[in-house]
Amino acid sequence: QNAITLASRLLADFGLEGLHQADIDELRKVPGIGMAKASQLIAVFELTRRAQKPDNPSIQDAADVFTYCKPIIGHLRQEHLLALFLDVRNKVLGHEMIAKGTLDSCLAHPREIFRPAIQKSAKSVIIAHNHPSGDPTPSEEDQQLTRAIAKAGELIGIPLLDHIIIGETWERA
Repeated sequence: QNAITLASRLLADFGLEGLHQADIDELRKVPGIGMAKASQLIAVFELTRRAQKPDNPSIQDAADVFTYCKPIIGHLRQEHLLALFLDVRNKVLGHEMIAKGTLDSCLAHPREIFRPAIQKSAKSVIIAHNHPSGDPTPSEEDQQLTRAIAKAGELIGIPLLDHIIIGETWERA
């Protein structure tokens, strides 16, 4: 198949958003897509996500967290918890995927967040996780996680600045 025919078929089968979220196995089910093409498509989508995120941005508010995190975890089909590690000027030193959960829950222990924070000499931490449903309303589990991480951060001197839930929009947990 030529590239235009194949692209049309992919868009018809998945839609643009679905194509962006498709995994390698789903792509390989399409006639004309083998391992190499599926891998190339996954790589292009990942590069697109990364290109949407500026290098080493400064985080001033929850909207900045949403802008930074949405391309990383907003499209995922299971809940994922992402930690952002900030310097004294609230510039992002780096981020790390802390946990992968299920469709509607994601568990993490504070040590999994603060170990890399200490290694990166972070002054503070922000966590974000996605709600695949698109509804960013925090659950009781989300609020409990926020309290546990905030308490641990106080004890070790690396405060949790915020916990943002990424859906179609965002909410604080």
